[in-house]
Amino acid sequence: MAKRRIVVVGGDAAGMSAASQARRLDRDLEIRVFERGPHTSYSACGIPYLVAGLVEDPSRLVARTPEEFREQGIHVSTRHEVTALDPSSRRVTVHDLVGGRLFEEPYDDLLLATGATPLRPPVPGIDAAGVFGVSTLVSGVALLRFVEEQRPRKVVVVGGGYIGLEIAEAFNCHRGLEVSLVERAPQVMGTLDPDMGALVSQALREVGIRLFLEETLQGVEVRDGRAVGVRTDKRLLEADLVVLGLGVVPQTELAKRAGLALGVRGALVVDSRMRTPTAGIWGAGDCAQTFNLASRRPFHVALGTVANKMGRVAGINLAGGDAVFPGALGTAVCKICKYEAARTGLLERELTELGIPWTGATIEESTRAGYYPGAGDMTVKLLAERPSGRILGGQIVGIEGAAKRIDVVATAIRGGLTAQDLVDLDLSYAPPFSPVWDPVQVAARRLLSLLKD
Repeated sequence: MAKRRIVVVGGDAAGMSAASQARRLDRDLEIRVFERGPHTSYSACGIPYLVAGLVEDPSRLVARTPEEFREQGIHVSTRHEVTALDPSSRRVTVHDLVGGRLFEEPYDDLLLATGATPLRPPVPGIDAAGVFGVSTLVSGVALLRFVEEQRPRKVVVVGGGYIGLEIAEAFNCHRGLEVSLVERAPQVMGTLDPDMGALVSQALREVGIRLFLEETLQGVEVRDGRAVGVRTDKRLLEADLVVLGLGVVPQTELAKRAGLALGVRGALVVDSRMRTPTAGIWGAGDCAQTFNLASRRPFHVALGTVANKMGRVAGINLAGGDAVFPGALGTAVCKICKYEAARTGLLERELTELGIPWTGATIEESTRAGYYPGAGDMTVKLLAERPSGRILGGQIVGIEGAAKRIDVVATAIRGGLTAQDLVDLDLSYAPPFSPVWDPVQVAARRLLSLLKD
């Protein structure tokens, strides 16, 4: 009897998590993975630290190689791109990017784990030498090689999201280069409320990054085929190197051409078991939408944590199990030299758009006991439903030791805790780690007083 065949499109976080989980649970499955790049299962989140020189060898970012997966009985084909799929015949068309051959591959179940595509605006000069996007290990290695061989002095980063800030840190704090950052919004980090984003903007300025807010990329100045500057709607910035960090969109062109259901931001529609509405097709990772545990609505978030969890659930179910992915909160942290920023749950504007009555509290506290060496400032903001006090969002900006406290807030949201519950939590204390009242609890106390007004 023929073995049941699973085809996975995409060999990074979600795809390989699913393939590995399915293989562990069912040794008889035939699992075939097609990945258009040369690497599998690598940490894209580690690329800024590779570029910074903190990670010495790119191979350190690879969790498992194609050869290691093959030893587990997972048939991995790198440099193979799936160009079409036919749900009716349950076949995909595959292009061997090295050999040039086109062939069809049948499947019983198909997992789409195609990830997300970096935004690359169609402005003049965008394809010149010295202009880089950072999304894959290949692109990260190419950027590193450019830095080591060309020795740029002036870097312009376009985009003030997570990747843009981490790349700016890599070049400013670790490479000692002159860094300018262009962001079209009034503040960096659009995943924070504007008042908290302003704190991050100020932190960037304090470490010496030149910040140009409310400016839009108009084009890249090119000389002899190489980037020499970035033109915004307000000025021309000199640059030996340009890095784009404008965010990503779900990579779902393959699904769209096949007529699969797309949802938020064009992401693949899946249920909590990672099934699409089309029989035999599943989706996981940055290409798929998920469920927001705070708003109780579908949303799209491109985070490695979420992708790995979605992949695990897909793998269990592809092997005949019964797992669900309940959703996410978009919990994330970011480091800029000595400063840290974190967020989880909903923002003020999202609460207003959802029609949820809310109250917010913002406090400034110390990361440690004030007398202990290394203590520094941190700002905590909590958002809660009124009048219940149920925690719905949180943001933190401060020096080292601040950001990971966001995990307490994320746990509170997931558990449906109120501001009073946060105050009552038995959190740890010692002077090297926090004041007697942890800053998150200080914010919760402030929130309680506002809720009573």
